[in-house]
Amino acid sequence: MSIIEFSNVSYKDILHDITGHFKEGRITTFVGPSGAGKTTCLKHINGLLSPDSGEIFFRGENIRNMDMIELRKKIGMAFQSAPMIGGTVYDNINLPKAIFNESLDKAYATELLDGVDLGDIPLDQDIRSLSGGEKSRISIARTLVNQPEVLLLDEITSSLDYRMVKEVERMIIKLQRKHDVTVIWITHDLDQARRVSDDMWFLRKGELIEFGDASFIDESSNPLVQKFVEGEEL
Repeated sequence: MSIIEFSNVSYKDILHDITGHFKEGRITTFVGPSGAGKTTCLKHINGLLSPDSGEIFFRGENIRNMDMIELRKKIGMAFQSAPMIGGTVYDNINLPKAIFNESLDKAYATELLDGVDLGDIPLDQDIRSLSGGEKSRISIARTLVNQPEVLLLDEITSSLDYRMVKEVERMIIKLQRKHDVTVIWITHDLDQARRVSDDMWFLRKGELIEFGDASFIDESSNPLVQKFVEGEEL
């Protein structure tokens, strides 16, 4: 069953007539060369950007007609840079609540930390003392505060070492299975995409070239897909 659908979506000179869908409860990766429009696509999904033409639907409802605050509670996003605010671990996890002058239950905050394999870190620890990998996990935990149905990930492991990359991959897969959340993940690493994906979208120069079960990336007869897999310039 599709949870998000793009219908003839175009945006500036970046996206061109994109039509495709994302299946519920699966991990879909965006792959393709730099400048393909992957991040721009991702930002359209939770309303950070709006298409110049075409429509995007969440559970059959046009997101243009949805309250953006409610949409972003249902569709959370974690960025590559894992931006943190000054203060404690709790301050950072609590941020989605603090925006609305609310407070996250500390027991639930601890549960979220445990879910991203940081259960041994005190809530009152200074955020500046954490490593880059730990901050990436905090960013993901923070995204889960509102119990989203969809989790958007923008190259969240690109600045991490290989050991930490594998740990974050394992953690995301565990979270996806535990919460049955739909994950849409941009990665520049094709091997990573193969490891984590149920489905894939392959984009090039703002066009959706092919999408579907992740196996297509190594089985496609499309010469553009084949060149990308072989590491040739596109």
